[in-house]
Amino acid sequence: MVNYKFFKPYTLRNGITIKNRIAMSPMTEQSSFEDGSITTDEINYYRLRTGGVGMMITGCANVNELGKGFEGELSVASRKMLPGLTRLANAMKLSGTKAILQIFSAGRMSNSKILHGEQPVSASAVAALRPGAETPRALSNAEIEQTIKDFANATQLAIDAGFDGVELHGANTYLLQQFFSPHSNRRTDKWGGSLENRMNFPLAVVAVCAEVIKHSNPSFILGYRISPEEIETPGIQLADTLALIKELTKTPIDYLHLSLADAFGSSIVDRNDPQPIFEKIKPVLDDNLPLMVVGHLATPAQVEKLMTANVEFAAMGRELIREPNWVQKVAAGDEKAIRYTFSLRDLDELKVTPPLLNFLMTAFRKGFPLSTDKDQLKL
Repeated sequence: MVNYKFFKPYTLRNGITIKNRIAMSPMTEQSSFEDGSITTDEINYYRLRTGGVGMMITGCANVNELGKGFEGELSVASRKMLPGLTRLANAMKLSGTKAILQIFSAGRMSNSKILHGEQPVSASAVAALRPGAETPRALSNAEIEQTIKDFANATQLAIDAGFDGVELHGANTYLLQQFFSPHSNRRTDKWGGSLENRMNFPLAVVAVCAEVIKHSNPSFILGYRISPEEIETPGIQLADTLALIKELTKTPIDYLHLSLADAFGSSIVDRNDPQPIFEKIKPVLDDNLPLMVVGHLATPAQVEKLMTANVEFAAMGRELIREPNWVQKVAAGDEKAIRYTFSLRDLDELKVTPPLLNFLMTAFRKGFPLSTDKDQLKL
């Protein structure tokens, strides 16, 4: 086995040791039942990809009915989901891989069709700047408090189902980010206005989830995913994010997951600044709070480059769809056997469902190359 740094174990500040520095990033696969319960297709999909990675993070699971963002989305909004979630946790926890359930609310990144006629909700009644976006209604104070409780309930359900942790999805323009963003949050109460007030909702969610963990399972992992900038005006600036991260370091989170299109990418707002975003964030973190970075990582050399830059965890997404045995092949010194392209002939082998294939070929087409021209013609 090549002596890569990413094979070294890492002990989180809650005392749990992760066997290596590779995580499977949370990815939308749109393969749950209409009510958000787990399908056998999903169980098989996750089981195929576990065992090698140190951590495996599910695609996002909504904490309440108004939090649903797309069809085929996993739900953790009800105790009736416990049997299926238990099956999922068991399928993910092979050979020491830690099973992490990502929980979220889509907020305004949904629509009334998906919500069965209900208007989407957000911090304020401001539509997202995207084609066809519906204007949400602002959550009332009572609804905000209930949503915070919903995150806590989802954390308890994840513990009961046997997961090793949850990741709070505070990135990709979903509800936690919407409360932090000056674009989507125009409130004038304690949940909005100043930078400090815009932090209140995400920090309150962290606090209640941490409290559940403290009383139910202190070794349960709590992660937080964050997007560092927004291109909207007004939008989240890097200085805002650094301020939030300084507050997050004071909480009991066990890792910070930086969501980027390119792991080595620089600012999407200041194009004249070439420094990678993660290099700006790393100094703000406590020494015992590890950083996880995602963004088009595929080769062992790319992952190792991230490790040599003192990033603790590398999250891989699309590469683990086309190459479920990436970690195992690298460990065996068989890097030449790693697949970097995708063939439609491999759909059954890779447990890729029709909804997932459609998602990959639309939302992520440029970053998911097919292996032959014949494959191209079939789409």
